[in-house]
Amino acid sequence: MALSVGIILFFGFLGAQIFERIKLPPLLGMLLSGMLVGPYGLDWLSDSLLMISYDLRMIGLIIILLRAGFGLNHQKIKRSGRLALWMAFLPGLIEGFGIALLSMWLFNFTFVQGGILGFVIAAVSPAVVVPAMIQLMDKRKGMNKNIPVTVLSAASLDDVLAITLFSMFMGIYSEQTTNLGMQILNIPVAILLGVLSGLLFGTMFVTVFNRLRVRDSKKVVVLIALSLFLVALEDMLQGTIMFAGLLAVMSLGIGIAENKEVLAQRLSIKFNKIWVFAEIFLFVLVGAAVDPSVIADIGVIGVVVIALGLVFRSAGVLMSALRSQLNKGERAFLVVAYWPKATVQAAIGSVPLSVGVAGGEIILALSVLSILLTAPLGAIMIDRLANKVLHQETVQTNA
Repeated sequence: MALSVGIILFFGFLGAQIFERIKLPPLLGMLLSGMLVGPYGLDWLSDSLLMISYDLRMIGLIIILLRAGFGLNHQKIKRSGRLALWMAFLPGLIEGFGIALLSMWLFNFTFVQGGILGFVIAAVSPAVVVPAMIQLMDKRKGMNKNIPVTVLSAASLDDVLAITLFSMFMGIYSEQTTNLGMQILNIPVAILLGVLSGLLFGTMFVTVFNRLRVRDSKKVVVLIALSLFLVALEDMLQGTIMFAGLLAVMSLGIGIAENKEVLAQRLSIKFNKIWVFAEIFLFVLVGAAVDPSVIADIGVIGVVVIALGLVFRSAGVLMSALRSQLNKGERAFLVVAYWPKATVQAAIGSVPLSVGVAGGEIILALSVLSILLTAPLGAIMIDRLANKVLHQETVQTNA
């Protein structure tokens, strides 16, 4: 396993540097490096490491979500208000159900099979979107209208919606549940429990360490442990009640920032340093999970489905922004910021096939294709449009 770790770090770093030199987002280099050295490429990674790939990716995601939480507070989120709320639900619902109906025509799916496919594809990728928005917040781009915060807040809820509806359709398919009302009710319950538990843990964290004199480096260890517990709690409660573990992690960071902003800023610096290492693991392992061969039989039809899904999603974003104060360029940025898919699709794309859902191979193929098409395209367009259309705030410094 030690050799595999070295391969991930070396090739991930190399890929990032090459893409940065050619003015493309470094994460693309890491994703492609993962595809190169992973089991569907040169197969240089050990089975023992691949067995814990999901857990390693989750730790990377936890680190960047905590970092996102440190930069947020209720005032920033309140400024996003109505726009973030509409973006959290409308684009995902339009894309998910749009793909569901499309699949009934193209693949002869039932509505339930289509719903499974639609909400696998519909989830936006926090692994791609969150780091990009944090970078914009750090550079003070678009912060005059709170655009990166809006995308951050909405994307977290978008994932909760997609995963909940995916679980609902899977339950209906397997006849484990037909109570649609209860499943729909699970969405706000999952969000509320995730936010409240994260804020509670954040408040408790600040209270405890106001009394204990502990170095910030040790606080980081405690925070990661708390975050892993919150994510594990989602699995522990599965089948009983829905709980948004990743949303709870980001809320944990927000809770700390609300109670002690100076501490949040110090911890953010620590997590920035850890992210240099975790980022490589996250994106290389996401790339390693992608099997390009499964898309061979889906061909042009698959591209059409993904493209139309993006059209549906883009329409939802533009509808969400109808009464906002954003100009055309800023609205276009919101559209492309909501394109990337990777994390959720890599995690659950193979689930329908593994449990015997008819058409599971098509769902897996489209999941892989959505990553290959939208993660690079979204990352590039976010970078390009941010430089062109987002307002750059100047930071005042004392001479």
